[in-house]
Amino acid sequence: MSSTSQKHKEFVAEPMGEKPVMALAGIGEVLGKRLEDKGFDKAYVVLGQFLVLKKDEELFRDWLKDTCGANVKQQGDCHGCLREWCDSFL
Repeated sequence: MSSTSQKHKEFVAEPMGEKPVMALAGIGEVLGKRLEDKGFDKAYVVLGQFLVLKKDEELFRDWLKDTCGANVKQQGDCHGCLREWCDSFL
């Protein structure tokens, strides 16, 4: 398994609250802006989509690619971040 980023570690260490979408691992300024433009302005809104897709990795990756143009690494980072957060807090 690949190592996780500091951003990932910080995100999964505490409840999500009102964190912006750019707090998610794999989501930087450009992808964050694209997501915000489509109504996904908070991390919890992306989490909602992750849950609607029943935490399915392939479906979530495809959604992220289609919604904001995330590359394979960004998709994986974001999915891993949300999956680990769910394992800890749900």
